[in-house]
Amino acid sequence: MSSQPRGNVIIDVEECKGCGLCVDSCPPECLVLAPELSKYGVHPAQYTGEDCTGCGACFYCCPEPGAITVERLIPAKAATAAIPKTQEVTREATL
Repeated sequence: MSSQPRGNVIIDVEECKGCGLCVDSCPPECLVLAPELSKYGVHPAQYTGEDCTGCGACFYCCPEPGAITVERLIPAKAATAAIPKTQEVTREATL
């Protein structure tokens, strides 16, 4: 995938057991196990920073509650489209 990410994955390394279930379940393959060990002696999962679709597969398969948070991102086009047109009209009317 080369498009802009539609999601963001936040992994709490204090909660991650390093089981790799999230890595295996990730359709765009944007999660990997970190090469370094956590203070618990496991390789925690980490987000590569690109290609996340925001599907949440990693969140749903994770056996550790609170280890993974998935955020859906609003595309730039949708964010500008969400601005109400009435604000623009109001400013025009006051000029």
